[in-house]
Amino acid sequence: MKKVHTRVKRRLNLPRGKSGYKILHPKKRIRPKTFKTEESAHNWAARHGLKQEEYSLKKVKRNKKFQIVREQG
Repeated sequence: MKKVHTRVKRRLNLPRGKSGYKILHPKKRIRPKTFKTEESAHNWAARHGLKQEEYSLKKVKRNKKFQIVREQG
């Protein structure tokens, strides 16, 4: 990444001796994986070694997509 110019640092009130990378590039939120069809969700679970008893499907995104929820225990 290129260095942030001093005028930009002053404008954004960034520390002068540091790059400011963490402030300018915040960590992205990790979202839960969703699937368009039940079949694709079951295939993904099978590829990742989950058995049918270990998870259940939950309807999300206005009942248009499915999310895998692991069973506790």
